[in-house]
Amino acid sequence: MPSPLAAIRERIANQVRGLTRATGSLTLDIASPPGDPGLFGPDAVCWKVHADFPAMMAGGISALLLQALHPRALAGVWDHSNFREDLQGRLGRTAQFVAGTTYGSRHDALALIERVKTIHDRVQGIAPDGRPYSANDPDLLTWVHVAEMSSFLAGYLRYVDGSLSVTQQDRYFEETALVAEMLGARDVPKSRAAVQTYLNAMRAELVASDRTRTVVEVLMTWQAPRPGLRPAVRLFLDAGIQLLPPWAIQMLDLKRPPLQAAIASAAMRTVAPTLRWALYEGSVARRARHRALAPATS
Repeated sequence: MPSPLAAIRERIANQVRGLTRATGSLTLDIASPPGDPGLFGPDAVCWKVHADFPAMMAGGISALLLQALHPRALAGVWDHSNFREDLQGRLGRTAQFVAGTTYGSRHDALALIERVKTIHDRVQGIAPDGRPYSANDPDLLTWVHVAEMSSFLAGYLRYVDGSLSVTQQDRYFEETALVAEMLGARDVPKSRAAVQTYLNAMRAELVASDRTRTVVEVLMTWQAPRPGLRPAVRLFLDAGIQLLPPWAIQMLDLKRPPLQAAIASAAMRTVAPTLRWALYEGSVARRARHRALAPATS
């Protein structure tokens, strides 16, 4: 029989994991096969960055907001998904893809990539500005990738470890570019400096449209499935906004008073340790490390 502390830990973990529930037919077996390092292996910087749930939640919010500024990228999501009714499902699918390609076995990581490519084949149409879009457009794939990875790393630096060296940050972008390129992205920036140059160059293409404002409203009014988690969701939303570049905050009209920004950062430092404690035993990163370091079976 589990101890009272273990029961509390498990209850918190189950509720928090529910924020990013994934739907779909693909089941990931993180524990198998023994000795399989996946696409990167446990010494990769992305294993470290993607392991922290609170920072990844904040980074995911930031990435969604940033992506919503690109008219053609947003058109694909707007026309071909039900994110307005099921934001939690979209977060879950993104979380599964990132976790699976980072920590999954090589077989599962490649299966996830192929599944996304198949879904992308159906995502095409005409954006409100009259330009055609396709989810397989290499340039759009690069935009979505950079928005996500730069946000995830920003979350790690701000809420976990700001001392991560520039060399390690560059390694992170070089590692994660592999997945983007396997999806079909091109000219993927592979260093911190290259990512910053890319984001600055992309600003001319970004627009805060009515659709963008709807995305902001959907995110800002998102309700957790359980009332007890709603303060945590509010915390992740505020923390995610703080990760956006200043120009994006201005475009999205999300500027917060300095005191509110400081409170969000302080709250993350207060709440995040409890969430890390609750999630550690069953964490994907922990199970993946055991798999990767286990003796391979013949």
